[in-house]
Amino acid sequence: MAKRVTKRTEAGRAIEDLIIEIVAAFFLLRAEGMRIEVVSPSGEGYWSVLRLLKIYGPQTVPQIARYRYVPRQSVQKLANEMLKDGVIELVNNPAHKRSKLLRLTSRGDIVFQEMSDRIAKLAETLAKQQDAAQLQNAADVVKKLHEQLREMLDQ
Repeated sequence: MAKRVTKRTEAGRAIEDLIIEIVAAFFLLRAEGMRIEVVSPSGEGYWSVLRLLKIYGPQTVPQIARYRYVPRQSVQKLANEMLKDGVIELVNNPAHKRSKLLRLTSRGDIVFQEMSDRIAKLAETLAKQQDAAQLQNAADVVKKLHEQLREMLDQ
């Protein structure tokens, strides 16, 4: 049996526990997201792509894939579904002739708001049994981890 080389700290064990809980919660949130129809039946983040386009404006499929750290093909598959639903449209990209931009349609704006309302309702339901200060602390910790991981992956 191999000898453990990494010295384990209290903070390291806590991060490991946090990662385990985040991953477990992610799968439950994805299942609930599918139930309230903010995640596509294939498990892709329908609402999150609408949110990216709402916040950052038109984006290419590769830009969205890079932002989300997912394969371009999975974003393309979701984009095709969203195009059929009429929530996004393809527009010319002044920076690249062949790579079109995805842009929210007026229907997309409406669908984004409807989905955001369902997420807000879920958040309020979950918040009823929680302490607001603890929730904010947890959100701050996860945000910091998010930033650290992005830095690591971008190197």
